[in-house]
Amino acid sequence: MDPEAGSVTRESRLKFYKATLCLAYQSFGVVYGDLSSSPLYVYKSTFSGSLRLHEEDDEILGVLSLVFWTLTLIPLCKYIIFVLGADDNGEGGTFALYSLLCRRAKLGLLSASDASDDDISAYNSGLPRKETVASSILKEFFDKYHSSRIVLLLLVLLGTSMVIGDGILTPSMSVLSAVNGIRIKAPSLHENYTVFIAGVILVGLFALQHFGTRSVGFLFAPILLAWLFCISVIGVYNTIYWNPHVVSALSPYYVYNFYKKAGKDGWSSLGGIVLCITGAEAMFADLGHFSQLSIRIAFTVIVYPCLVLAYMGEAAYLSKHKEDLQKSFYKAIPEVVFWPVFIIATLAAMVGSQAIISGTFSVISQCRALKCFPRVKVVHTSNHIHGQIYIPEVNWILMVLCLAVLVGYRDTDMIGNAYGTILGALSLIPLFSLQLTHIQF
Repeated sequence: MDPEAGSVTRESRLKFYKATLCLAYQSFGVVYGDLSSSPLYVYKSTFSGSLRLHEEDDEILGVLSLVFWTLTLIPLCKYIIFVLGADDNGEGGTFALYSLLCRRAKLGLLSASDASDDDISAYNSGLPRKETVASSILKEFFDKYHSSRIVLLLLVLLGTSMVIGDGILTPSMSVLSAVNGIRIKAPSLHENYTVFIAGVILVGLFALQHFGTRSVGFLFAPILLAWLFCISVIGVYNTIYWNPHVVSALSPYYVYNFYKKAGKDGWSSLGGIVLCITGAEAMFADLGHFSQLSIRIAFTVIVYPCLVLAYMGEAAYLSKHKEDLQKSFYKAIPEVVFWPVFIIATLAAMVGSQAIISGTFSVISQCRALKCFPRVKVVHTSNHIHGQIYIPEVNWILMVLCLAVLVGYRDTDMIGNAYGTILGALSLIPLFSLQLTHIQF
């Protein structure tokens, strides 16, 4: 064996691992901000409606169990394990799946030549693939009923529109939820001041976008890592100090018990539960900015365990302080670290908005490539990662719409209701498209 060849192989592997870890680090500042900032409002939104009548230990532990299994089944199992593997030349998102269908199975109304990039898909490697019974049935159905292709395109456009709608609601919800924490210490402060502060932060966030994903990722990543460290440590502290028994809520039995106790009021609270996966779709939509392996490493090693600990600690605190359900996150913070955590939470809310903003750039670029969106200027901000882009017109339109939502609603509960509806639908759309991408020609 040639020792020089072995040296080159080791060097290339080290270079690959270094690049992957670097992308994983950047992904904290772009992909996971929204998902990681959801503890700011999940319990508050869940118990803001009819579930207020069921503020007992069984309901609190049931909500924790629902949050845990939602995080496990959708971001971890669905996205990390399955959906991330359905990339189109490294690009993710609903339109990336549709582009695959147009080229691989000829199921779309758009042909492969409509796309600006006719490169061979990462999926279309030329290797034979075993066609499943389900995919065979679906292919025959689409071949027989041409109108079903129109429905498929409308479904894709609906999913894409929801991602863009999420890009409008996410920044308003995250930033306003964080800034509202100041009213815990200053309850007499008028809401106009918190709305104004949130608006200034949003303008600053969108003004940073032209620096590109790499620069924004490096700038925001330390903030999010500090945030995840804070909420996980506080979660461990609250769990041990207030109620270690909440660990048992990880059992799915508590989900059953929750619906048994809360009845239809429990079902109506699902909009708040679903908020725990805000930004999960960004893991797929932002795939073009990073890589599959970097996103998987960052989520499974750091993001997922930190979020579970944070929700567990908050539930432990609430089990002993049920009167604080409407201010649960900030009330669960120990007094000695309140202000440092508040500052980090506000900064993390800015980071949280970044995930869906970058995802919106990606999906609109894909729509444009398939001639489903007006021509806009797409600025490539990286010489190494093709998917790292910035679209000026979309950026400023998103900013105006976010400010309109902020000023129009002023209340996180009302934004949360719209938010939960969009997220619930978004969690279903990629599953259907993912099955179709496994159909052979």
